[in-house]
Amino acid sequence: MDQQTGKYILIIGIIIVVVGMLVYFFHDYLRWIGRLPGDIRIERENFRFYFPLTTMIVLSLLVTLIINIFKRFF
Repeated sequence: MDQQTGKYILIIGIIIVVVGMLVYFFHDYLRWIGRLPGDIRIERENFRFYFPLTTMIVLSLLVTLIINIFKRFF
């Protein structure tokens, strides 16, 4: 491992802490995550199937945007 790897590990750790704090303090405002139109939810008496398709697409676009911005400036 080199110094660059250490930087990446620190940055990832900081991001995890920030996301954790956002979820902890603003969980009331984040209820829409997983409940967007296009998320597949099938609930029967003894069976539940949940596939958050739209949520995964939105989060993927958001993460891609953040990574591209991060690459551009660093």
